[in-house]
Amino acid sequence: MKVQQEAPLNKMTLDVIGMTCANCALRIEKGLKKLQGVKDVRVNFAMETAEVNFESSISEENLLDKIDSLGYRAVVHEDIEIDRKIQKKEFKKLKVRVVISVFLSLPLLLSMIGHFENNLTFEYLSFLMNPWLQFILATPIQFWIGASFYKGSFRALRNGGANMDVLVVLGTSAAYFYSVYLTFIFNETHIHKTTNLYYETSSVLITLILFGKLLEHIVKGKSSKAIQSLVNLQPKKANVVREKEIQEIPLLAVRPGDLVLVKSGESIPVDGMIEEGSSTVDESMLTGESIPVEKTISSFVYGGSLNQSGTFKFRAFKVGKETLLSGIIRAVREAQGTKAPIQRIADQISEVFVPVIVLISIITLCVWYLWISPSDFSGALEKAIAVLVVACPCALGLATPISVLTGSGKAATMGILFRNAEALEILHKVNAIVFDKTGTLTYGKPVLKSLESLNILKENNLLTLAASAEQNSEHPLSKAIVKSAKKKGLVLTIPENFETIPGGGISAIVEGNRILIGTERLFYEREIELNQELNDLKRMREEEGNTVVHLSVNGIHSAILTFADTVKESTQTTIQKLKSLGMEIYMITGDNERTARVISKNCGIEHVLAEVLPEKKAVEVKNLKNSGKVVSMVGDGINDAPALAISDLGIAMGTGTDVAMESSDLVIVNGDLNSIVNAITISRKTVYNIRQNFFWALLYNTLAIPIAAAGFLAPWIAA
Repeated sequence: MKVQQEAPLNKMTLDVIGMTCANCALRIEKGLKKLQGVKDVRVNFAMETAEVNFESSISEENLLDKIDSLGYRAVVHEDIEIDRKIQKKEFKKLKVRVVISVFLSLPLLLSMIGHFENNLTFEYLSFLMNPWLQFILATPIQFWIGASFYKGSFRALRNGGANMDVLVVLGTSAAYFYSVYLTFIFNETHIHKTTNLYYETSSVLITLILFGKLLEHIVKGKSSKAIQSLVNLQPKKANVVREKEIQEIPLLAVRPGDLVLVKSGESIPVDGMIEEGSSTVDESMLTGESIPVEKTISSFVYGGSLNQSGTFKFRAFKVGKETLLSGIIRAVREAQGTKAPIQRIADQISEVFVPVIVLISIITLCVWYLWISPSDFSGALEKAIAVLVVACPCALGLATPISVLTGSGKAATMGILFRNAEALEILHKVNAIVFDKTGTLTYGKPVLKSLESLNILKENNLLTLAASAEQNSEHPLSKAIVKSAKKKGLVLTIPENFETIPGGGISAIVEGNRILIGTERLFYEREIELNQELNDLKRMREEEGNTVVHLSVNGIHSAILTFADTVKESTQTTIQKLKSLGMEIYMITGDNERTARVISKNCGIEHVLAEVLPEKKAVEVKNLKNSGKVVSMVGDGINDAPALAISDLGIAMGTGTDVAMESSDLVIVNGDLNSIVNAITISRKTVYNIRQNFFWALLYNTLAIPIAAAGFLAPWIAA
């Protein structure tokens, strides 16, 4: 039976225009998910974006048409700069509407003073009591300034839902049309003496709610300030050497292979490698590392970093969307576009919130008109309107996205990349952290300290054989052997029958000699007898904290190779800080128990998982999870990927492999362990803010709605 492979999914980011509250985002999500071929949708109200994963059977037009049919407008996200221009334009429009609304509603607000006839200013304000003047002032506010509320409520009701726009439209329309009714029924010259009009209620409500949306825009802008600061790092132009001349060209015109000139004080436009000159470069906005980095020939430089002292030329490797900076911006945007698990609670509440509020409003109207004040319909209506407009479902909808927007943006400026909102939330629950040793706690660049033999062959001969055998291996120890041999000027030969034994070592044929380099376990498996003298020497070196492997030539145990890998300066302080945050710290390594214990003691780590094969790392992490711990795995290599994936939260060091970073939930761009402490702090503060926002949103609605229903809030105060 043939197993059908799933076709790869397409991913698209859309900018959505027309959302007025969190319920709009929920409706768009549900609408898009109904399309055949759409696998996943995440709509972010705070960012006004939609992330869609879909099969190739569905087209871009299908997605845009569906959103259009729901009553919203969407465009394919192209550029953050374009987004910012669109947002500025929308903000400007909203500001104009608010100013006009204030201008028109102010006379209506002043007319309220006229209700108090003993007021000395009444005679000066009496002309404002004219119902036809109030009608003329209130009508454009209701149907022009407030048109967005009608459109939003129509979209919601057409799609079988309800949102805050519905509450606003019901409340303001009730006040407006009741006032219109009174205007036509009663004598216009005596109306202020016979009954109250509510034109000022509908107008002031719309004005205040629009003013609230203006503040909301400002809050969103401040929340996305961090990502905007990353975008601003990119220079608009670059100096490129073409046809032996320096040409200033637009950034988008730079191509891989171009030779780029960067002068002192200029921003580096794209990623590449220095071919001429040297300098110090400020990479703090990319990595969070405040100390400038020395750059010389063959050093990598990254777009967005600032050249401080010298002038240099570099060969462009990655441009446009492929640069590190673009990757960081993309990762932050994707994280901000995802939903934290806690957001699901808000979504569930939001779905029933508006219908419940409408029901409470109707009950309030009936109770007041039928039982409390049977002859006062105006008073009952006023209290029902107050219930409608005091309720605020948007506070619940924005509680999580605004916090995620702020937290992930702040983290990005410190060289910390959360891959999604779930990671930002889960990190605060983590109580056990497992560190891979090599490249994470240590620099991962071991140096061959010594090769000690039984004088069967000269040391240089043994080193030549070992280095020749190890040439094809990517293991850090293999590279250290080859580097040591080349440093001594030894001539290496091409190995034959090269074989990598995972977690064990390597074997190869070099100049007719069978070479085996690896662990004690590997030698037992290959039935090679260990020389007692060399084995005792090996244990002695391991007790000093070194990593030691065996070397055999033609089945004879011939030498031991001793390596030292320096522990990072930040390791010990980071471990202490993590412990103070309540973390249990584990070190996992393929080294033997003795070596692992020495290194863990230097790092301040009590729990050690030693002699763990690469494929068993994931098993050890799973065992910790099964014991009830919330586990984070920190690693940087390909063999860490399964463990990173199976942990509750995988943390990859940015100095590691692409595979490790793809398997992780959190990337430490600068490779500094202290950033893990910063990430935990940001996570805890973000979750605290989310819970605080939820608390105040729920408390506000829980208290305000009954107070409004009891008649203690006038509608305009409720707004």
